[in-house]
Amino acid sequence: MKHGFTLAEVLVTLGIIGVVSAMTVPTLMQNYQRKSYVTQLHKVYNELQQTFLQFKTDRNAINLREAGITSADTLNAMTTQYFKIVESCTDATTVEPCFENPNNYKKLDGGSARAFDNADSGSFVLASGAAIRPWLSGDVNNAFIVYVVDINGRKGPNVFGRDLFDMCVDVNGTVDTCSDKAETYPLSTERREELFNQYCSSDASGKGDIRGCLGKILNDNWEMTY
Repeated sequence: MKHGFTLAEVLVTLGIIGVVSAMTVPTLMQNYQRKSYVTQLHKVYNELQQTFLQFKTDRNAINLREAGITSADTLNAMTTQYFKIVESCTDATTVEPCFENPNNYKKLDGGSARAFDNADSGSFVLASGAAIRPWLSGDVNNAFIVYVVDINGRKGPNVFGRDLFDMCVDVNGTVDTCSDKAETYPLSTERREELFNQYCSSDASGKGDIRGCLGKILNDNWEMTY
């Protein structure tokens, strides 16, 4: 005697599969997107570290200032020589097509926030597709160079802490998240966590700042847990 599934049983099974898929697929997609963002972020982070080391080595210098970075012009010259640049926006008042309009970025909670100031230096797009905007701070809070980094250029989501990050570089070439006071790089785990809660986290101060976003990912072993 042959046995089979009734239409009702098939429909119930398909319904269960549909419910489970609806519950799990969005989470899987979010996890995939976060891993993709972190992979791109890690690539830019490593590229900065390696480039500054090479730049110092080529000049037999003990730090970036001695190596010749003393102005916005020398910083831009180093950038175009040592990074693989595919697009340059050297006019400080124009960020497109390197970056999205700074007014079009969002905070983690969806609120509007200006990504950066147009009065900074020029912008560049790397061969990886990441956009970088360096500014020679001259050791403000011990950050010698400040970078605004959009890991996928003008592509979305254009959200603080998702594809837009800060990277501060001390005079020795150490890269970390940016701080709000003078301190030694690399920052401590506790300090990175404090900056994340104070600035990057959407439910904290509401300042809409990208400081601390990179630090949180460094603390969590290159995982985007927020």
